[in-house]
Amino acid sequence: MSLVTNFFGKIYSGNENLHVNVAQNWQYGFQRPYSPIMEGIISFHDDLLIFITFIMAFVMYILYACINLYRRDKQKTAYPLFGGFVHNPTLEIIWTIVPALILVNLAIPSFSLLYSVDEVLEPSFTFKVVGHQWYWSYEIMGGNEFLETVLGDSDIEVEGTSFDSYMLAEEDLDFKKKHHTRLLTVDNHLPLPVKENIRVLVTSADVIHSWAIPSLGVKLDACPGRLNQTSLFIERAGYYYGQCSEICGVNHGFMPIGILGLATSGWKLPLSLGEALFLSALRDDRE
Repeated sequence: MSLVTNFFGKIYSGNENLHVNVAQNWQYGFQRPYSPIMEGIISFHDDLLIFITFIMAFVMYILYACINLYRRDKQKTAYPLFGGFVHNPTLEIIWTIVPALILVNLAIPSFSLLYSVDEVLEPSFTFKVVGHQWYWSYEIMGGNEFLETVLGDSDIEVEGTSFDSYMLAEEDLDFKKKHHTRLLTVDNHLPLPVKENIRVLVTSADVIHSWAIPSLGVKLDACPGRLNQTSLFIERAGYYYGQCSEICGVNHGFMPIGILGLATSGWKLPLSLGEALFLSALRDDRE
């Protein structure tokens, strides 16, 4: 691991000014989206909120009107103001058809979004996530189209390589660096190419975990004995953070997810934990 340590500072020293996406203090809305899926989720949420607002206003008005009319007529034995509402077929058709039309109007974009979330495009880069109590392991799969592009015409053949990612202890944080955040920053970020179709394979080595990055619209359960997959597309270079979203034990809140999105021009030879892990893998192969 000495080779990894030597190269680690070199790889990340030029990335201090990259964008950092984390939740802010007292934030009550979504994080800013940096993937098409998350943009679609927020857009659908905003459209849904418009319908909900109008429905709530209408229901509250009807509730107020009914209470007010009942209060005015409560001394009478008959309620002439409510006569038009009793056994009124036209009204019953209206309050059945209108909600159905609203649901259909919401279902169309909802189904489109669900299809987009489940669709796995032809990936140029594939990696595997393994959840542990309480840290993450990442494995870069061999045979990636993106790797072949980075390596060019060289004769180097790189098999898959893996590394672990632990949360940095508070005493190890350097708050002068803007990507150092308490309970979120990890020792080994997962470097991924931006503007590339990425396939994520998620599983667990012990209990159920959940690999979730809010700003990228990813939340996938890591189940032992099962391999789940999803697509990932990062629109901007920077640091992205998430956390395990499944209660997995006493240290559930201390296994964050750290991703470093890098543009193609930012990759060294060739990638993964920068040059370090791949050069380490090459060295082991040659030995």
